[in-house]
Amino acid sequence: MPESPRMTVPEIKTNLLSGLTVALALVPEAIAFAFVAHVNPLVGLYAAFIMCLITAAFGGRPGMISGATGSTAVVMVALVTTHGVEYLFAAIVLAGVLQLVFGLLKLGKFIRMVPHPVMLGFVNGLAIVIFRAQLGHLKSDGHWMTGSPLLIMLALIAVTMVIIYALPKLTTAIPSSLAAIVAVALFTIFTGLHTKTVGNLASIHGGLPRFHIPAVPWNLETLKIVLPYAFILAGVGLIETLLTLNLVDEITDTRGRPNRECLAQGAANITSGFFGAMGGCAMIGQTMINVTAGARRRLSGIVAGLCLLSFILFGAPLIERIPIAALVGLMFVVSEKTFEWASLRVLGRIPRADAFVIVAVTLVTVFTDLARAVILGVLIAALVFAWEHAKQITATTKTGADGWKIYELRGSLFFASSAQFRTLFTPADDPEDVVVEFLHAKVMDHSALEAIDALAERYARMGKRLHLRHLSVDCQQLLEKARGVIEVNVLEDPHYHVADNRIS
Repeated sequence: MPESPRMTVPEIKTNLLSGLTVALALVPEAIAFAFVAHVNPLVGLYAAFIMCLITAAFGGRPGMISGATGSTAVVMVALVTTHGVEYLFAAIVLAGVLQLVFGLLKLGKFIRMVPHPVMLGFVNGLAIVIFRAQLGHLKSDGHWMTGSPLLIMLALIAVTMVIIYALPKLTTAIPSSLAAIVAVALFTIFTGLHTKTVGNLASIHGGLPRFHIPAVPWNLETLKIVLPYAFILAGVGLIETLLTLNLVDEITDTRGRPNRECLAQGAANITSGFFGAMGGCAMIGQTMINVTAGARRRLSGIVAGLCLLSFILFGAPLIERIPIAALVGLMFVVSEKTFEWASLRVLGRIPRADAFVIVAVTLVTVFTDLARAVILGVLIAALVFAWEHAKQITATTKTGADGWKIYELRGSLFFASSAQFRTLFTPADDPEDVVVEFLHAKVMDHSALEAIDALAERYARMGKRLHLRHLSVDCQQLLEKARGVIEVNVLEDPHYHVADNRIS
């Protein structure tokens, strides 16, 4: 997506403050996902810094935020517990290489084919996942909080949410999310109110990430171990990233560059693997914080990454005093704004298949993982599409001046409609010469060619000739068996072109 080279002063201010807010929100998420993956918290924080900085600077979607994510963290657990963290770093490097290949082959454009009901289910599912993930902060030592600690936590969450919702009605000089975090933090510090803070999760103080080649045997045996995980990490990461990119495109009414984003994600993951970080992908929660604050530039993501690094190097004592309740309240608001509430109102007014896809993708996202949910949603949508279009192939007949019978087809001929196609013809009742007119029909796949070939053979067995008009040259070349009995009007055949990669 082309960016205008110059930013106004208000734009700079918005992107700077939004980047700081995002950095604050990244801290507890990175620590939590590091715990999920069974690695040191700094491994998650370094990943958030590296992923955020590189994808913001070089990615295809300005304003989108990347970091360590739960969807990739859950994939890492088995590898870390079985083989150790060094194998994880090797898998992250390989996943990055696979993502680079995906981008170089310009496959990112295919994310545009994800149906809108799948997008709605994806967004709603992740909104629920974001909300549910925050509930873990209401526990202490594995048990739900009770008494005054719980009441204080809930009160601070409520105050945070009220500030975020109410402040924009009074002023937009400072992002309401940042104001809420600062206000709640200062209140707890000056009143001495005892509540759970970032420091209770883990210490975030550390040095610069250091270059580190994964300490694994670089042989075929290692490749066999890490390759399956690398494929899953690369796939899950790209699916979540590209769907988030699509979502930001819709919100901002602009168009990102998915292939460039794939390349940036790959480079960021390779860098993460070589600097002792757990890698990741786009984060819808932090992206929504950024976008809803009005940040549309690369500056916001770059600032978020650099602020996160400065927290690790210099600001740990201050950041560790931020109440978890303030960040939970922020993520609750993000969850509420992410959920497509309008999708609930239209469920009864859209086709049942689309409603089923929305609900199915939402539930699968919540109870399993994003990759399975999206694949399931696309499969359901594709099957419904195939079934509906299979019923739409029709034919009208007329007799030409020369006495030939003409079948004028309408619709798409492909694997699902080939059976219906056969029933449209009556070879026994037709004259010696029959024309099939494809001017208003499309031949979509090899099953369609086989159906045409079989039809030609039916007429040939009865000593009759089948003529095809307006059939593409590509299809002619595949009709080997029918070549002797099929006449094709080459002069009237259209030329079909595959979608150009330049659109991405």
